[in-house]
Amino acid sequence: MSLAGTMRIHEPYPGVFAYYDGRIEGKRLHSARPNWLDDGAYSLGVASYAIVSGPEALVYDTHISFDHARAIRSHLAGLGVTRIRVVLSHWHTDHIAGNAGFIDCPILSNKLTRNTLIEKRKVLAEKDPPINPVVMPTETFEGETVLEVGAITVKLMQFDIHSADGTVLLLPHLGVLLAGDTLEDTATYISEPERTARHIAELDRLAGLEFARILPNHGDEQVIASGGYPPSLVTATRDYLDRLLARLDDPALAEESLQSFIAPELAAGTLTYFAPYEAVHKQNIAVLKGAPTDE
Repeated sequence: MSLAGTMRIHEPYPGVFAYYDGRIEGKRLHSARPNWLDDGAYSLGVASYAIVSGPEALVYDTHISFDHARAIRSHLAGLGVTRIRVVLSHWHTDHIAGNAGFIDCPILSNKLTRNTLIEKRKVLAEKDPPINPVVMPTETFEGETVLEVGAITVKLMQFDIHSADGTVLLLPHLGVLLAGDTLEDTATYISEPERTARHIAELDRLAGLEFARILPNHGDEQVIASGGYPPSLVTATRDYLDRLLARLDDPALAEESLQSFIAPELAAGTLTYFAPYEAVHKQNIAVLKGAPTDE
């Protein structure tokens, strides 16, 4: 059976497709043991995206397995797509695991993503499940660049949020930001705790862009399907990180639930509560206090 058997396809905007999988209670894809695919992606819900114009498509992240990549390509072929390019949001497992399914396509990333993939190739090959081979980007950029996908202009911009090598996509014609892991609902995942202050500053820079809606790679399926999150998700993410840093020495922090910690955002409707993020929140506190990260 295909690992992509539970993947759902949404079209939040004309020509913008979200390939969403996970958030199915009691369902695991890979193993009963802790592993990155089930616990870091599938349980929380994960999406990758495609932007389609005529026979051209831009795929933003290759999803969590080769099977998912193959399912995405099958869907695009059914739409009449004959030319595919891939953009990687960053180097983490659940964004590059399907690269082998696009081995015959141009794969674009920022230069830091490519360099990190080269550095982490052995680590990724030893993950559970393993990513082997790690298919590398064929082209790189630095800072920002612009691609034309048929009649659609796509702006690629590098941001140091969540991971130093983040790339987001801006669709000016729709006012939509495809955010990768720079933004996440219910809570951002802190993978580089030593860079948290930098991430906060970069969130302020991200907030300065012109967009009306946000499509993150991890978030509520129905919110994504219906067009994404408002710009207040950026502020909610920054405020979460600011609050964590401000309260890091508070003995009560470790005992407080995520639901309580983000009560202001839940009341305002800027975040939606999903209970599995309680574990992410606890891990965020632990890594900020010096525990090693999983990456």
